[in-house]
This record gives sequence, C-alpha cells and structure tokens, in this order.
Amino acid sequence: MSFLTICVGIGFVTVLLAVIMALLRLALGPTLPDRVVALDMMTVAIVSFCGLMATQAEDPAFLDVALALALVGFLATVALARFAERMLERRARNDADEDRP
Repeated sequence: MSFLTICVGIGFVTVLLAVIMALLRLALGPTLPDRVVALDMMTVAIVSFCGLMATQAEDPAFLDVALALALVGFLATVALARFAERMLERRARNDADEDRP
C-alpha cells in the first residue's frame, strides 16, 4: 500500500466526520446563522470529497464536479446570509415599532 493511498483513506474518514458534525449542527441549530455555517461546511467537505475521489480514481472529471459545486455553494451561502441579515433587520424594526408609545 502506497503512502498516497493511506493519506487518501485518512482524508475520506476525516471528510466523513466533518460532514456528520456539520449535519448535527444543521439539525440542532439553534439559530439560523449556525445552520448557514453548517450548510457551508457541508459544501466544503463535499468539495474536498470530490477532490479526494479525483485523486483516488485518477479521473479529473471529479474536479469539474467539485468546481461546479463550490461555485453553487458559494452563491447559496451568500443568498442565505443575505436572507438572514434581512430577517434580523426586520426583527429589529418590529422591536423598535413595539417600543414606541
């Protein structure tokens, strides 16, 4: 067994643990920003899984998948962060309206 094979195997285990921990944070929350960061973490872990798969299979097609997923994940994270920011602004406005006599 080569050194590269061992390292790729360790990488797969590490990525799997990262996805499981991010999935737990996504499910348990407790806030929307926690869930957004967990979703972004899962995207990064899956992109790294694609990179490991490209190394193991010696097929560069997995790198194309990783690149496309990274771009989509970035856009999704930006959209969710913007949604969270608007929701917090709306909450602050509602709280300010309730404080008025």
